[in-house]
Amino acid sequence: MHKKCSEILQTTLDLVTGNRQKQNGDKDENHENIARLWTAYLQNEGKLSKESSLSSLNVALLMSLLKVARSQVGEYNPDDYVDLCGYGSIAGEIADKHNNKVTLLEK
Repeated sequence: MHKKCSEILQTTLDLVTGNRQKQNGDKDENHENIARLWTAYLQNEGKLSKESSLSSLNVALLMSLLKVARSQVGEYNPDDYVDLCGYGSIAGEIADKHNNKVTLLEK
């Protein structure tokens, strides 16, 4: 049976606002923590200047791209598309919270 768009979105909604929200805590705070860790790693590797940093929005958008990349290899996994919707919605929520002023690399 083929999954309908509404089923994928409903599964995403249930996860993002329910189970994963409880599991991972505040979405923006969680993505800010990841941004700080990724920033430190990239700066340590010399791939990001000390004056620049990733933002929580960058993290959500990059995680969306990770899901796109995963969908391009291996066997079909419906979770890739649920997670892609989830990270997209998280990115939208974070952008809205910050008045869409979160740049690719904040200086």
